[in-house]
Amino acid sequence: RWQKVLYERQPFPDNYVDQRFLEELRKNVRARRYRYRAVVFQSGAVVQQLCSVCVFVVTWWYMDAGMLSPQGLFGAALVSSLLGYVLFDAVDGGAGRRASGRTRWADLKSTLVFAAFTYGFSPVLKTLTESISTDTIYAMSALMLLGHLIFFDYGANAAIVSSTLSLNMAIFASVCLASRLPRSLHAFVMVTFAMQIFALWPMLQKKLKAQTPRCYVGVTVLFALAALAGLATISSVGAVLFASLLLAISCLCPYCLIRLQLLKDNIHGPWDEAEIKEDLSRFLM
Repeated sequence: RWQKVLYERQPFPDNYVDQRFLEELRKNVRARRYRYRAVVFQSGAVVQQLCSVCVFVVTWWYMDAGMLSPQGLFGAALVSSLLGYVLFDAVDGGAGRRASGRTRWADLKSTLVFAAFTYGFSPVLKTLTESISTDTIYAMSALMLLGHLIFFDYGANAAIVSSTLSLNMAIFASVCLASRLPRSLHAFVMVTFAMQIFALWPMLQKKLKAQTPRCYVGVTVLFALAALAGLATISSVGAVLFASLLLAISCLCPYCLIRLQLLKDNIHGPWDEAEIKEDLSRFLM
């Protein structure tokens, strides 16, 4: 009788297998089973980031057209930041702050230093790209915002994820767009607003998602409606296309993902490479 061993001589060729060889065949052993509601919930991170980019571009367009004053935007952003700061601590009762060891005074000093440096360098930011054509600036900004969306940390453990690179690309795009605004004050407010929506807002999103999922869903829906309303005032066609994109990401893509799971046919059996699960560290001493 044939045995699946190599240390004994048998009257069979090396590549011989009998019918019992396929008895150990297993399919889709490690395949994950997704629920539609859970996948839709996880897609909210992508929807929120797309809406953040949309809100930023719409805000820049209003400032460039003279329909939004820098003082008004700065005041609204300041109030929103204060409310978000209070909400960030209220969600978990300040447990995250106590764990990090960071005080409110340290946060205030960091904010004042950032605002002071940004305001002081705003004339430089305003004239930084004067020698570059406007079309090139728009193309660079579009590519940087696209890169920001690609490298953003949506919660996936992948090599392409880089929060630092994603944030730097978004800030670079904001500096490029701010350089085309009328005054240095506009550039200062635009870069400050970019930091708030691309750096601080995602932190609050993650905290809400982890602590209060229902509140996170409500905030996502309201934020998407606000982005669509702002885009609709500029272009109704753009608003329809953007709404279609959001619906496709949050509803259609999860459905396709779940349907494609049924087509998986990964096989496992005795031909797989051996996995040593025993702790062999004692042999290394």
